[in-house]
Amino acid sequence: MSIIESHPTIDDAYPTRKCAEAALLYRQDQVVYGEPGDGPIDAATLDAFEANGFLDVDQLLAPEEVEDYRAELRRLSADPQVLADERTVTERGSDEVRSIFEVHKISEVFAGLVRDPRVVGRARQILGSEVYVHQSRVNYKPGFTGKDFYWHSDFETWHAEDGMPRMRAVSISIALTENFVHNGGLMIMPGSHKTFVACVGETPDDHYKESLRGQEIGTPDAASLSILADKHGIELFTGPAGSATMFDCNCMHGSNGNITPFPRSNVFIVFNSVENTCVEPFSAPAPRPEFIGARDFTPVGG
Repeated sequence: MSIIESHPTIDDAYPTRKCAEAALLYRQDQVVYGEPGDGPIDAATLDAFEANGFLDVDQLLAPEEVEDYRAELRRLSADPQVLADERTVTERGSDEVRSIFEVHKISEVFAGLVRDPRVVGRARQILGSEVYVHQSRVNYKPGFTGKDFYWHSDFETWHAEDGMPRMRAVSISIALTENFVHNGGLMIMPGSHKTFVACVGETPDDHYKESLRGQEIGTPDAASLSILADKHGIELFTGPAGSATMFDCNCMHGSNGNITPFPRSNVFIVFNSVENTCVEPFSAPAPRPEFIGARDFTPVGG
Protein backbone atom coordinates (compact mmCIF):
# COMPACT_ATOMS: atom_id res chain seq x y z
CA MET A 1 0.00 0.00 0.00
CA SER A 2 1.43 3.37 -1.01
CA ILE A 3 1.18 6.31 1.34
CA ILE A 4 0.11 9.78 0.28
CA GLU A 5 3.19 11.83 -0.40
CA SER A 6 3.33 15.52 0.41
CA HIS A 7 5.11 17.64 -2.21
CA PRO A 8 4.86 21.27 -1.11
CA THR A 9 7.10 22.39 -3.97
CA ILE A 10 5.32 20.49 -6.75
CA ASP A 11 4.06 22.80 -9.48
CA ASP A 12 0.32 23.06 -10.01
CA ALA A 13 0.21 22.89 -13.78
CA TYR A 14 -3.59 23.11 -13.86
CA PRO A 15 -4.88 25.48 -11.14
CA THR A 16 -8.62 25.19 -10.58
CA ARG A 17 -11.17 26.23 -7.91
CA LYS A 18 -8.75 28.97 -6.85
CA CYS A 19 -9.99 32.05 -8.70
CA ALA A 20 -13.24 33.99 -8.94
CA GLU A 21 -13.44 33.49 -12.71
CA ALA A 22 -13.23 30.45 -14.93
CA ALA A 23 -10.34 30.12 -17.37
CA LEU A 24 -9.39 28.06 -20.40
CA LEU A 25 -5.80 26.76 -20.18
CA TYR A 26 -3.67 25.01 -22.78
CA ARG A 27 -2.86 21.37 -22.11
CA GLN A 28 0.80 20.93 -21.13
CA ASP A 29 1.01 17.13 -21.37
CA GLN A 30 1.24 14.54 -24.11
CA VAL A 31 -1.86 12.60 -25.05
CA VAL A 32 -0.29 9.37 -26.35
CA TYR A 33 2.92 8.05 -24.78
CA GLY A 34 3.21 4.64 -26.46
CA GLU A 35 3.83 3.42 -29.99
CA PRO A 36 1.77 1.27 -32.41
CA GLY A 37 3.91 -1.78 -31.65
CA ASP A 38 3.33 -1.52 -27.91
CA GLY A 39 -0.18 -2.97 -27.87
CA PRO A 40 -3.37 -3.77 -29.80
CA ILE A 41 -4.06 -0.22 -31.07
CA ASP A 42 -2.88 0.47 -34.62
CA ALA A 43 -1.11 3.64 -35.76
CA ALA A 44 -4.15 5.28 -37.36
CA THR A 45 -6.28 4.73 -34.26
CA LEU A 46 -3.54 6.11 -32.01
CA ASP A 47 -3.32 9.20 -34.22
CA ALA A 48 -7.09 9.65 -34.00
CA PHE A 49 -6.95 9.27 -30.22
CA GLU A 50 -4.29 11.96 -30.04
CA ALA A 51 -6.42 14.31 -32.15
CA ASN A 52 -9.88 13.57 -30.73
CA GLY A 53 -9.16 12.24 -27.25
CA PHE A 54 -11.07 8.97 -27.65
CA LEU A 55 -11.37 5.73 -29.59
CA ASP A 56 -14.13 3.17 -30.10
CA VAL A 57 -13.97 -0.61 -30.01
CA ASP A 58 -17.00 -2.03 -31.82
CA GLN A 59 -16.96 -5.38 -30.02
CA LEU A 60 -14.56 -5.62 -27.11
CA LEU A 61 -16.64 -8.34 -25.42
CA ALA A 62 -18.38 -11.29 -27.03
CA PRO A 63 -22.14 -11.72 -26.37
CA GLU A 64 -21.60 -14.59 -23.94
CA GLU A 65 -19.13 -12.49 -21.96
CA VAL A 66 -21.62 -9.64 -21.78
CA GLU A 67 -24.19 -12.03 -20.29
CA ASP A 68 -21.74 -13.03 -17.57
CA TYR A 69 -21.14 -9.39 -16.62
CA ARG A 70 -24.85 -8.62 -16.68
CA ALA A 71 -25.46 -11.51 -14.31
CA GLU A 72 -22.83 -10.06 -12.00
CA LEU A 73 -24.53 -6.65 -12.19
CA ARG A 74 -27.78 -8.25 -11.07
CA ARG A 75 -26.04 -10.14 -8.27
CA LEU A 76 -24.34 -7.03 -6.94
CA SER A 77 -27.51 -4.92 -7.00
CA ALA A 78 -29.38 -7.60 -5.03
CA ASP A 79 -26.68 -8.24 -2.40
CA PRO A 80 -27.67 -6.61 0.93
CA GLN A 81 -24.03 -6.24 1.96
CA VAL A 82 -23.16 -4.44 -1.26
CA LEU A 83 -26.22 -2.19 -0.99
CA ALA A 84 -25.27 -1.22 2.56
CA ASP A 85 -21.66 -0.44 1.60
CA GLU A 86 -20.52 3.18 1.27
CA ARG A 87 -19.19 2.28 -2.16
CA THR A 88 -22.77 1.92 -3.44
CA VAL A 89 -24.33 5.23 -4.51
CA THR A 90 -28.06 5.64 -5.13
CA GLU A 91 -29.85 8.05 -7.44
CA ARG A 92 -30.99 11.43 -6.17
CA GLY A 93 -34.46 11.08 -4.68
CA SER A 94 -34.69 7.28 -4.90
CA ASP A 95 -33.09 4.08 -3.68
CA GLU A 96 -32.20 2.95 -7.22
CA VAL A 97 -28.52 2.05 -7.54
CA ARG A 98 -26.62 4.70 -9.50
CA SER A 99 -23.06 3.36 -9.19
CA ILE A 100 -20.99 0.82 -7.29
CA PHE A 101 -17.40 1.97 -6.85
CA GLU A 102 -14.22 -0.08 -6.45
CA VAL A 103 -16.07 -2.86 -8.20
CA HIS A 104 -12.84 -4.64 -9.14
CA LYS A 105 -12.25 -5.21 -5.40
CA ILE A 106 -15.84 -6.15 -4.61
CA SER A 107 -16.19 -8.58 -7.53
CA GLU A 108 -13.64 -11.07 -8.82
CA VAL A 109 -15.63 -11.16 -12.07
CA PHE A 110 -14.87 -7.48 -12.72
CA ALA A 111 -11.34 -7.87 -11.33
CA GLY A 112 -10.73 -10.28 -14.18
CA LEU A 113 -11.98 -7.73 -16.68
CA VAL A 114 -9.51 -5.14 -15.36
CA ARG A 115 -6.65 -7.59 -15.95
CA ASP A 116 -7.88 -8.57 -19.43
CA PRO A 117 -5.17 -7.73 -22.03
CA ARG A 118 -7.86 -6.27 -24.31
CA VAL A 119 -8.52 -3.69 -21.58
CA VAL A 120 -5.30 -3.05 -19.66
CA GLY A 121 -3.17 -3.59 -22.78
CA ARG A 122 -4.77 -0.61 -24.48
CA ALA A 123 -4.28 1.53 -21.37
CA ARG A 124 -0.60 0.62 -21.11
CA GLN A 125 -0.12 1.41 -24.78
CA ILE A 126 -1.73 4.85 -24.62
CA LEU A 127 0.03 5.83 -21.38
CA GLY A 128 3.39 4.29 -22.28
CA SER A 129 3.95 2.66 -18.89
CA GLU A 130 2.64 0.22 -16.36
CA VAL A 131 -0.73 1.33 -14.98
CA TYR A 132 -2.80 1.01 -11.83
CA VAL A 133 -6.54 1.40 -11.26
CA HIS A 134 -7.31 4.90 -10.02
CA GLN A 135 -11.04 4.20 -9.96
CA SER A 136 -13.52 1.53 -11.06
CA ARG A 137 -17.28 1.42 -10.94
CA VAL A 138 -20.37 0.05 -12.58
CA ASN A 139 -23.02 2.57 -13.61
CA TYR A 140 -26.59 1.30 -13.76
CA LYS A 141 -28.57 4.27 -15.18
CA PRO A 142 -31.88 2.42 -14.80
CA GLY A 143 -34.84 2.99 -17.07
CA PHE A 144 -37.13 5.93 -16.21
CA THR A 145 -35.13 7.03 -13.14
CA GLY A 146 -31.49 7.20 -14.29
CA LYS A 147 -30.22 10.74 -13.77
CA ASP A 148 -27.80 12.75 -15.87
CA PHE A 149 -24.05 13.18 -15.44
CA TYR A 150 -23.42 16.87 -16.12
CA TRP A 151 -20.61 18.06 -18.39
CA HIS A 152 -17.20 17.68 -16.75
CA SER A 153 -13.55 16.80 -17.19
CA ASP A 154 -12.65 13.91 -14.92
CA PHE A 155 -9.12 15.22 -14.60
CA GLU A 156 -10.36 18.46 -13.04
CA THR A 157 -11.79 16.50 -10.12
CA TRP A 158 -8.94 14.00 -9.92
CA HIS A 159 -6.43 16.87 -9.88
CA ALA A 160 -8.33 19.08 -7.45
CA GLU A 161 -9.60 16.42 -5.03
CA ASP A 162 -7.35 13.36 -5.50
CA GLY A 163 -4.00 15.05 -6.22
CA MET A 164 -3.39 13.57 -9.69
CA PRO A 165 -0.52 15.77 -10.93
CA ARG A 166 -0.66 15.48 -14.74
CA MET A 167 -2.92 14.37 -17.59
CA ARG A 168 -1.62 10.83 -17.95
CA ALA A 169 -4.70 8.75 -17.25
CA VAL A 170 -7.25 7.07 -19.49
CA SER A 171 -10.76 5.72 -18.94
CA ILE A 172 -12.62 2.90 -20.61
CA SER A 173 -16.41 2.62 -20.61
CA ILE A 174 -17.64 -0.83 -21.62
CA ALA A 175 -21.33 -1.09 -22.52
CA LEU A 176 -23.25 -3.92 -20.86
CA THR A 177 -26.53 -2.85 -22.45
CA GLU A 178 -27.22 -1.34 -25.85
CA ASN A 179 -26.48 2.38 -26.12
CA PHE A 180 -29.26 4.11 -28.03
CA VAL A 181 -29.50 7.79 -28.95
CA HIS A 182 -32.35 8.08 -26.45
CA ASN A 183 -31.26 6.28 -23.24
CA GLY A 184 -28.64 8.64 -21.88
CA GLY A 185 -25.56 7.69 -23.89
CA LEU A 186 -22.08 9.14 -23.45
CA MET A 187 -21.42 12.50 -25.12
CA ILE A 188 -17.91 13.85 -25.74
CA MET A 189 -16.62 17.06 -27.29
CA PRO A 190 -13.88 15.72 -29.62
CA GLY A 191 -10.63 17.64 -29.23
CA SER A 192 -11.69 19.21 -25.93
CA HIS A 193 -9.00 17.18 -24.11
CA LYS A 194 -6.42 19.75 -25.24
CA THR A 195 -8.05 22.55 -23.22
CA PHE A 196 -8.31 22.55 -19.43
CA VAL A 197 -11.27 24.39 -17.94
CA ALA A 198 -10.32 25.91 -14.59
CA CYS A 199 -13.49 25.95 -12.51
CA VAL A 200 -14.71 28.27 -9.77
CA GLY A 201 -15.98 27.36 -6.32
CA GLU A 202 -14.10 26.24 -3.23
CA THR A 203 -14.21 22.50 -2.47
CA PRO A 204 -16.15 21.85 0.76
CA ASP A 205 -15.31 19.12 3.26
CA ASP A 206 -16.56 15.66 2.22
CA HIS A 207 -17.65 17.04 -1.13
CA TYR A 208 -17.69 13.54 -2.59
CA LYS A 209 -20.84 12.61 -0.65
CA GLU A 210 -22.90 15.02 -2.74
CA SER A 211 -20.88 15.04 -5.96
CA LEU A 212 -21.31 11.31 -6.56
CA ARG A 213 -25.07 11.86 -6.86
CA GLY A 214 -24.91 15.17 -8.71
CA GLN A 215 -21.81 17.30 -9.08
CA GLU A 216 -21.90 21.10 -8.87
CA ILE A 217 -18.47 22.18 -7.62
CA GLY A 218 -15.90 21.38 -10.29
CA THR A 219 -18.33 21.62 -13.19
CA PRO A 220 -17.46 24.00 -16.03
CA ASP A 221 -19.28 27.28 -16.55
CA ALA A 222 -21.74 27.74 -19.39
CA ALA A 223 -19.51 30.19 -21.28
CA SER A 224 -16.56 27.79 -21.34
CA LEU A 225 -18.80 24.90 -22.40
CA SER A 226 -20.25 27.01 -25.21
CA ILE A 227 -16.78 27.91 -26.48
CA LEU A 228 -15.68 24.26 -26.49
CA ALA A 229 -18.91 23.03 -28.08
CA ASP A 230 -18.78 25.69 -30.80
CA LYS A 231 -15.18 24.75 -31.58
CA HIS A 232 -15.35 20.97 -31.33
CA GLY A 233 -18.99 19.92 -31.60
CA ILE A 234 -20.52 17.05 -29.64
CA GLU A 235 -20.40 13.35 -30.46
CA LEU A 236 -22.95 10.92 -29.01
CA PHE A 237 -21.87 7.30 -28.68
CA THR A 238 -24.23 4.48 -29.56
CA GLY A 239 -23.53 0.81 -30.00
CA PRO A 240 -24.33 -2.71 -28.90
CA ALA A 241 -23.57 -4.30 -25.57
CA GLY A 242 -19.93 -5.31 -25.54
CA SER A 243 -18.72 -2.20 -27.36
CA ALA A 244 -16.35 0.18 -25.59
CA THR A 245 -15.09 3.75 -25.63
CA MET A 246 -11.68 4.77 -24.30
CA PHE A 247 -11.11 8.44 -23.62
CA ASP A 248 -8.48 10.78 -22.27
CA CYS A 249 -8.84 12.00 -18.68
CA ASN A 250 -9.41 15.60 -19.78
CA CYS A 251 -12.16 15.01 -22.36
CA MET A 252 -15.22 17.17 -21.74
CA HIS A 253 -18.04 14.65 -21.48
CA GLY A 254 -21.43 14.00 -19.91
CA SER A 255 -24.70 12.17 -20.43
CA ASN A 256 -28.39 12.95 -20.29
CA GLY A 257 -30.87 11.32 -17.93
CA ASN A 258 -32.68 8.17 -18.99
CA ILE A 259 -36.45 8.53 -19.21
CA THR A 260 -36.84 5.50 -21.50
CA PRO A 261 -37.66 1.97 -20.29
CA PHE A 262 -34.22 0.79 -21.47
CA PRO A 263 -31.39 0.82 -18.89
CA ARG A 264 -27.92 1.94 -19.92
CA SER A 265 -25.45 0.02 -17.81
CA ASN A 266 -21.69 0.09 -18.20
CA VAL A 267 -18.49 -0.74 -16.39
CA PHE A 268 -16.07 2.16 -16.09
CA ILE A 269 -12.35 1.72 -15.32
CA VAL A 270 -9.77 4.48 -14.89
CA PHE A 271 -6.12 3.60 -15.45
CA ASN A 272 -3.41 6.01 -14.31
CA SER A 273 0.29 5.76 -15.15
CA VAL A 274 2.51 4.54 -12.32
CA GLU A 275 4.67 7.55 -13.25
CA ASN A 276 1.76 9.90 -12.38
CA THR A 277 0.75 8.74 -8.91
CA CYS A 278 -1.39 11.00 -6.75
CA VAL A 279 -0.01 13.43 -4.19
CA GLU A 280 -1.88 15.77 -1.84
CA PRO A 281 -5.02 17.32 -3.40
CA PHE A 282 -4.39 20.58 -5.26
CA SER A 283 -7.74 22.20 -4.39
CA ALA A 284 -9.41 20.27 -1.57
CA PRO A 285 -8.92 20.05 2.20
CA ALA A 286 -8.27 16.30 2.13
CA PRO A 287 -8.13 13.42 -0.37
CA ARG A 288 -11.34 11.60 -1.21
CA PRO A 289 -11.74 8.05 0.16
CA GLU A 290 -9.64 5.37 -1.48
CA PHE A 291 -12.65 3.69 -3.07
CA ILE A 292 -13.05 6.80 -5.26
CA GLY A 293 -9.41 7.80 -5.76
CA ALA A 294 -6.97 4.96 -5.14
CA ARG A 295 -3.85 5.35 -3.00
CA ASP A 296 -2.60 1.88 -3.79
CA PHE A 297 -0.39 2.32 -6.85
CA THR A 298 0.34 -1.36 -7.44
CA PRO A 299 0.51 -2.04 -11.20
CA VAL A 300 -2.25 -4.14 -12.73
CA GLY A 301 -1.08 -7.67 -13.43
CA GLY A 302 -1.96 -9.68 -16.48
